[in-house]
Amino acid sequence: MASRLRVALVAGEASGDILGSTLMQALKVQHPDVEFIGVGGGRMQAEGLEPYFPMERLSVMGLVEVLGRLPELLARRKRLITTLIEARPDVFIGIDAPDFNLGVELKLRHAGIKTVHYVSPSVWAWRQKRVLKIRKGCDLMLTLFPFEARFYEEQGVPVRFVGHPLADAIPLETDRLAARRALGLPGESPVVALMPGSRGGEVAKLGELFLDAAERLRSMRPGVQFVLPCASPERRAQVEAMLAGRDLALTLLDGRSHEALAACDAVLIASGTATLEALLYKRPMVVAYRVAPLTYRILKRLVKSPFVSLPNLLAQRLLVPELLQDAATPEALSGAMGALLEGGGVQTEGFDAIHRTLRQDASRQAADAILKLVGAR
Repeated sequence: MASRLRVALVAGEASGDILGSTLMQALKVQHPDVEFIGVGGGRMQAEGLEPYFPMERLSVMGLVEVLGRLPELLARRKRLITTLIEARPDVFIGIDAPDFNLGVELKLRHAGIKTVHYVSPSVWAWRQKRVLKIRKGCDLMLTLFPFEARFYEEQGVPVRFVGHPLADAIPLETDRLAARRALGLPGESPVVALMPGSRGGEVAKLGELFLDAAERLRSMRPGVQFVLPCASPERRAQVEAMLAGRDLALTLLDGRSHEALAACDAVLIASGTATLEALLYKRPMVVAYRVAPLTYRILKRLVKSPFVSLPNLLAQRLLVPELLQDAATPEALSGAMGALLEGGGVQTEGFDAIHRTLRQDASRQAADAILKLVGAR
């Protein structure tokens, strides 16, 4: 009979709550006698997590906002470390949230508790010295992408590539016509998805640009239709204000970004995690991004990677066009999108190969690696 296992987990935001809940399910399948403690949202609590405090207290975006909440975050982290050292879990799993979790992992490992970090921070791209802290504080790094695992192997950090849960969830082929019917879009006309980001700042910098590019593309290809999924009512209001005075065949959606990707022929998209979703739906894309000029100059000096977008990082080559900062003009974006509507086959073949690489049954793999680490297999 397997002994009772006590697992501590900390997730700091909604994406971590999803990852944590599916990991907990997989751990229960492989080791039914398990107890979960730590911090997580509603999904992790539904799987049996007893939370020490609400996950929302860790969900902070932006530098200024973090500075305002720093005393509370530091006090919570200190109390959490003390509580976990007293609780003596068999393993601690920090899910993403590296600025919070890496410090917890370092203290717990020094106290003799096994530590796992699930979802690598972007150390391969910038702030590479963080890998020294990871090596000291982490018994095992679980990565979603293979290029991350290669980086950690070179740096002497125990690592396992487990695959990406989205690659498991999104089928290898999707029904474009069914998605169009569900969204009330025409079955025959070309459909382009516009995805300028989910945050207000992103939409402020990219929204007008994407709409200008769409108008130019429509003048070149009169039959083309557009669909734009809005991440929230606030983003919808922001886009509606930008649409005033434009004549564009555009359908705005409340959420439903996966359906928009399934329905479209090509995507004009902000650099970020949504590019992975577009890749998994096998939709040819043009990636664009703009930040404040000073931020861009700083990032150009800090970032070590030759690519910005996930599809190119995963392909290890320039598979999708990246139009950044001053290069992101309506003319350049519409020209690149027009070329994709003619032939995006090279991109989609590359996307299919990447999807199959990432489709590893991630939660089961992660659970397997954790149980091996604690000797519960």
